[in-house]
Amino acid sequence: MVFLLTIIRVALKALNLNKMRTILTMLGIIIGVGAVIAMVSIGQGAQATIAQQIASAGSNMLYVTAGSFNRGGVRSGAGTSSSLTVEDYQAIARECSAVRLASPLVRASAPVVFGNQNWFTSIQGVNVDFLDIRLWEIQSGSFFTQQDVASAQRVCILGKTVADNLFPGLDPVGQEIRIRNEPFRVIGILKSKGQSGMGQDQDDTIVAPYTTVQKKLLGITYINAIMVSAVSQSATSTAEDQINSLMMQRHHIAALDDADFQVRNLSDIADLANNSNQVMTLLLASIAFVSLIVGGIGVMNIMLVSVTERTREIGIRMAVGATGGDIQFQFLTEAVVLSILGGVAGVVCGTAASRLISNSLGWPTLVSSAAIGMAFTFAGAIGIAAGWYPALKASRLDPIDALRYE
Repeated sequence: MVFLLTIIRVALKALNLNKMRTILTMLGIIIGVGAVIAMVSIGQGAQATIAQQIASAGSNMLYVTAGSFNRGGVRSGAGTSSSLTVEDYQAIARECSAVRLASPLVRASAPVVFGNQNWFTSIQGVNVDFLDIRLWEIQSGSFFTQQDVASAQRVCILGKTVADNLFPGLDPVGQEIRIRNEPFRVIGILKSKGQSGMGQDQDDTIVAPYTTVQKKLLGITYINAIMVSAVSQSATSTAEDQINSLMMQRHHIAALDDADFQVRNLSDIADLANNSNQVMTLLLASIAFVSLIVGGIGVMNIMLVSVTERTREIGIRMAVGATGGDIQFQFLTEAVVLSILGGVAGVVCGTAASRLISNSLGWPTLVSSAAIGMAFTFAGAIGIAAGWYPALKASRLDPIDALRYE
């Protein structure tokens, strides 16, 4: 232990003899380590944001949407047919064992008026399980009841964005608004959810009983979609298979025919997004690792120069009893110390760069201990690899030739 501390002390003293050269040599390691941490933190921040956005969509979510229809040889896009019914939602909730909760979804868009304020927003017609499926909470007031759904009551719950724009400085609960000239009583306000994974404002919405939206606003009997929550994350694929099988039977669709519905698994979407992001993170980190390797070449170059400059010193050490292994260990220690000091500075610079990127550009970043450990370990490995050959060259010098060297 004492021998190691002595070697480290000698290494620091040798590096201190030429401060500018040492700093410039460390710069390659600093840039490499800092770049690795910054790039990985950007990638991990994006992954965390994707996971958060998918989680905000709901609990183990699946969406059953209407398919397309063919009229006069012209096919319309997905979601344009009226193939989904309330009975479909009830059958899914009743017969699919992997399904925990289900809710019909009827969509509308309309101007909403209160006093001299107005706001154009979306209206979602759902059932009483909506909050549990979407993992949404009520900020104030209450949610509608099953009785409100059964009797198609004109009640609604406002998203935070709608409440702020229609009722600036006022409490909306208990007030009456008009949607398409139909009076609705506000019974609650939803907690803010922020943006969705597609960048949409989830708080810019109004929630009402689906029966009310069907009868009072749209005059339809079908539904646009079915929101489904699986019993667990691992059961989403099972739930998807069960729903597909049930809907094919209910709609009398043969195996080779085009279905008039679609089942979207948000877990699959999240996995696809994460896989794409991981590839991008790996690419960015690989580019940053190249700069680390370049920094390691710089360390090797300087250590070779150092061996040449200190040839006489090496000869004197060998003359007084130092072995080739001692000389090799000394120069290897100097390379590792140089790389580790650069690694520490690189960690500081990389962390600072990540915060600067997050604050100035608004990009989400996440500096993890794993990224720091990986970059720091790689810096040490670069030091060992870069210092090995110069140290080996120094240990093989002939003591007599070294003493004669000028």
